[in-house]
Amino acid sequence: MSKTSIDVNNLPYPGGDFYAFEDLLSDKERSRLAEIRAWLTREVRPHAVGWWNQGAFPKELIPRIAELDPVSPVHRQGYSNLFAGITHAEFTRADTSFATFLGVHDGLFTGSIEALASPEQQREWLPDIYALKKIGAFGLTEPLGGSDVAGGTRTTARRDGGSWVLNGAKRWIGNATFSDWVVVYARDLADNQVKGFLVDTTTPGFTSTKIENKIALRTVENADIVLDDVVVSDDYHLKGANSFRDTNKVLKVTRLAVGWQAVGQQLAAFDVARRYAVEREQFGRPIASFQLIQQQLVQILGNAMSSMGMMVRLSQLEDAGKAKDEQSALAKAFTTARMRESVAAGRNILGGNGIVADYEMAKIFSDAEAIYSYEGTQEINTLVAGRAITGMAAFV
Repeated sequence: MSKTSIDVNNLPYPGGDFYAFEDLLSDKERSRLAEIRAWLTREVRPHAVGWWNQGAFPKELIPRIAELDPVSPVHRQGYSNLFAGITHAEFTRADTSFATFLGVHDGLFTGSIEALASPEQQREWLPDIYALKKIGAFGLTEPLGGSDVAGGTRTTARRDGGSWVLNGAKRWIGNATFSDWVVVYARDLADNQVKGFLVDTTTPGFTSTKIENKIALRTVENADIVLDDVVVSDDYHLKGANSFRDTNKVLKVTRLAVGWQAVGQQLAAFDVARRYAVEREQFGRPIASFQLIQQQLVQILGNAMSSMGMMVRLSQLEDAGKAKDEQSALAKAFTTARMRESVAAGRNILGGNGIVADYEMAKIFSDAEAIYSYEGTQEINTLVAGRAITGMAAFV
């Protein structure tokens, strides 16, 4: 060991929490966070690269996830929004694909049921959803509709007596290759409004096909969905989902969750880059002792901490019932932009080793691109915030 080397298992600020944001949590929350971190360290992170290379989600882990009973920004279980957000960041830090699985099931899918289903529907469906006995997916994005899906939903719903007939296609639907249910948003032909339906994936006319050849979130099983005269009882029409404005109630909360994912992604990049820089020697000493390497490590940490500070405040506003759509939009736009800078710096620190998944950074770098795009693109979220500060819409 060179004279400038230090113990990589005993680095300063081991968790990267440079401004002690976790001190804002209660003792109970910090204890629960430690439990979740230990589980992720044991059950997820050591296997994440293997899952990513295989391009398949470890479905056998779902019962153990249920035993952990994780907290999420939607399924908070009485905890604060801040704790739920930091927890979601930790899942991302361990593996982005794993966090996205939970973001779809616990966020978009469960959030749709919690926000838009009737009390009777919630009582019937939520127990199995919370227990992960029923896995869910969220069907909004379409092959020809992404940012414009609010006014351009092509999937249709036609009332037929006590049922609805759904026709159309959805794309990029996470979990849909193995989920039990999908919440499908479709345009009612009678009034041209977007409505939500809980669709059993075994229903005749429903098919899902895994999307292959991805360079990001390879462990997530995104699918193309086709609905060909899929008949859904009116009992499975979400009674509070009758316009796209209703759908936005769900997206506001899940957009906040993606901001936390951007924090977790940056902390993952910091973990890997710092450890590598301390261990890797060039010119007879660790590269962590070089000025330009330290500058890049500080950039990653600074980006992560500025992103975390914004998310902490947004979570506090959410707890107080004061958070606004434009605040979630700005947070998603800002944190994911910083994330892109951070993972690029991390990949640069690893040099050639940064482009092979063996060292984790290639996976972290690639997965960041998905976070950057989903839950509203950089451009759309920027324009949502821009409309809020100017009073003028600039979407087209």
